[in-house]
Amino acid sequence: MSTRLEHLRSAREQKLTALRQAGIDPFGAPYPDRTPAADLHTAHANTSGEALDDAPVGVRVAGRIISLRPQGKAGFAHIQDGTGRIQLYLRLPELDPASALTWENLDLGDHVGAEGHLMRTRTGELTVRTTHLTMLAKALRPLPDKHAGLQDREERYRSRHLDLLTNSESRAVFAARSRIIAAIRRTLDGEGFLEVDTPILVPLAGGAAARPFLTHHNALDRDLSLRIATELHLKRLVVGGIERVYEIGRIFRNEGLSTRHNPEFTTLEAYQAYAGYREIMDLTERLIQAAALATNGTLQAGELDFSGPWRRITMAEAVRQQTGIDFTTLTTDEEARAAVADAGLSAGAATGATWGALLAHLFETHCEAALIQPTFVIGHPVETSPLARRDPHDPRLTERFELYVLGRELANAFSELNDPIDQRARFEAQLAERAAGNSEAHPLDEDFLAALEVGLPPTGGLGIGIDRLVMALTGAPAIRDVILFPVLRES
Repeated sequence: MSTRLEHLRSAREQKLTALRQAGIDPFGAPYPDRTPAADLHTAHANTSGEALDDAPVGVRVAGRIISLRPQGKAGFAHIQDGTGRIQLYLRLPELDPASALTWENLDLGDHVGAEGHLMRTRTGELTVRTTHLTMLAKALRPLPDKHAGLQDREERYRSRHLDLLTNSESRAVFAARSRIIAAIRRTLDGEGFLEVDTPILVPLAGGAAARPFLTHHNALDRDLSLRIATELHLKRLVVGGIERVYEIGRIFRNEGLSTRHNPEFTTLEAYQAYAGYREIMDLTERLIQAAALATNGTLQAGELDFSGPWRRITMAEAVRQQTGIDFTTLTTDEEARAAVADAGLSAGAATGATWGALLAHLFETHCEAALIQPTFVIGHPVETSPLARRDPHDPRLTERFELYVLGRELANAFSELNDPIDQRARFEAQLAERAAGNSEAHPLDEDFLAALEVGLPPTGGLGIGIDRLVMALTGAPAIRDVILFPVLRES
C-alpha cells in the first residue's frame, strides 16, 4: 500500500472511530423502503419547486457518496444508487446530533441513507432536503479520481468493482450482456425449448477439439475434467425424448489468452430433433436478431447489419476467392498438396496433410478475417467436424455451418451425426491423431456411443459463444471487457 493510500486510510479510520465512540455503527443496519433515484426523477420531472414547497413529498433514499460540498453550517452531496444519482442538501441546525456527526465524518465512497423531503435548488436540480442521515457503510479506501477513473485496462480487469463504479461504459456492457442472455432465453422458451443443466465435472471431456482442465475427486479417488462443451450430454437428452433442449453455461478450456479467448467462457448449445443445419441457420438468425434488438433497439450495431437473410458461402468458395485455389476441382490429397504448394502457400501443405485439412487451414489463415458482416460458412470437411453428419452430395464434407462476424467465429452448428458406426470410426480417427501428438483431438466416448446406438433422431445442433456475441453487439474490443472476472496473469 502506497504512503498516500496509507495516509488516506488512516484519516478514514479516525472518522470511523469517532462514529463508534458516539455510538453510531459505521456499518449500519438494512435500509428498507427507499425510493430509487431514477424513480424520483421520473415521477417529479415536471414538478416545480413551488409545488414541492406547497405540498412536501417525504422520501427515503440511499446510495454511495460521489460528491461532497460542505458550506459552513450547510452542504450538498450527491449519492448514486443502481439507477442513477440524486442530490442531498443538509443544514446542520436541522439535523439531530447523530445525523450531524455522520455528516461531519463523511468521505467520498461512503454509503448513506437519507430521509427528508424533495425540493428544487435555485438551478432547478431535484434535491432531497435531508433531516436524518444514516451511515450505512464507511469506505476505508478512496475511490479512483472521478475525472480520470481507471485508465489502465489491466487494472480495470483486476479491480472490476472500481471499474464498474467509475466507468458507465462498463456498466452498460454488462447490462447489455444480461439483456442478450434474457432475449436468447425468451426466444428459445417461446419456441418450445427446455432449458437444462448438465455436468461440469466429467470423466471424459468431449464435444469439442480442446485441451481440458484436469482435477481429482478425493472421495471417489477418480480423475475428472472440467467440461469443454455441453454437446454430448445434451444429445443424450434428445435420445431420451427431449426433442428441443438447450443450456447456457460455463465452458472451460485449457488454452491461451487473447482478445478472443479466455479459459472459461459462456456458450449456448441448443438441439432440435427432426431438424437439420439449414433450419438451425434460421433459428440462429432469430436468436441473434432478438439479442441485437434487446441490446440496441435496432438490428444495426455499429458497422454491423443483422437484418436478414445473412450471406451464405461455402468454405471452398471462400478459399477460391481469397487464394485462387478451387478445391472442388481437386480430387485427391496429393492434388490438394500440390495446388497449395504451387500457389506459394506451402506452409500449410505439411507431409500427409489431407484435402480437408488443407481446405480448413487455408480458410482459417486467409479467409476468416475478411468476413465482417454476418456470414454463414458451410461445407466444412469431415476431418474438422467429427460430430457432424456427412454431406450426402460430397462425403468429404459435412452438413455444418459456422457463423462469422467481424472476422470471428460466433456460432457453430451441424446436422448432428446420428450413425453410431460412422461416429465410432471418426472417434477412432481422432484417437489416431491423439496418438500422433494432437492433444486436442476428440477422445473416444463409449457412453455417448452407447446412447447413439439407442437411436438419435435426425437433429440439428447449435453452439453460440455468448461472450463473442456480446462483443459484437456492444463494440467491446476484447473478451475480457465482457467477462466480469476474466482469468489474468499474475501481477
